[in-house]
Amino acid sequence: MHFVGPAEKATKGKFCEKMRIFGCIWAECHYKISAREWNRDMTDDVIILIAEDDEGHFSLIRKNLMRAGVANEIVRFCNGQETLDFLFARNGKGVVDRTAYVLILDIRMPKIDGVKVLERMRQDERLRRIPVIILTTTNDPAEVERCHRLGCSIYIVKPVEYDDFVDAIRKVGSFLSIVSVPRIGETLNI
Repeated sequence: MHFVGPAEKATKGKFCEKMRIFGCIWAECHYKISAREWNRDMTDDVIILIAEDDEGHFSLIRKNLMRAGVANEIVRFCNGQETLDFLFARNGKGVVDRTAYVLILDIRMPKIDGVKVLERMRQDERLRRIPVIILTTTNDPAEVERCHRLGCSIYIVKPVEYDDFVDAIRKVGSFLSIVSVPRIGETLNI
């Protein structure tokens, strides 16, 4: 599991507290963002979880989310087992109540595939509130149907061409900048 975030956030109390809670490590890159981006209304407290085993794809996703103006904390998982360990707070590290998350999930991953991760999430009362964006090379209609039936929020096939991939991720970033995300463990008083 790798944590990626803007360097300026390292001095923020909330950010440092989450670093201690998650036990995450800084990835090799830290990012600078402008004061205008820092003060954006995009729900900065939403943590973006990315389950992607391909380092190149992860780098493209991270970089192009940032180019789309998304300055949120990002936690990366290299396989399905790491993802489930975090989601179910195994080893004392994982999702925290009253925190909002979005999961960008690849299907074809080592150890446990993304479909199994999605299945287990949707069986859990707390985790089923986390929006899941499937981002994968699999374009089989049966797989798309299966993921939607299991409760994925959005299914996106990774474009093969570099420019198309970059454009798709920027659109995901634009989408994330306007969407509202529920917090884990909060109940609505309706």
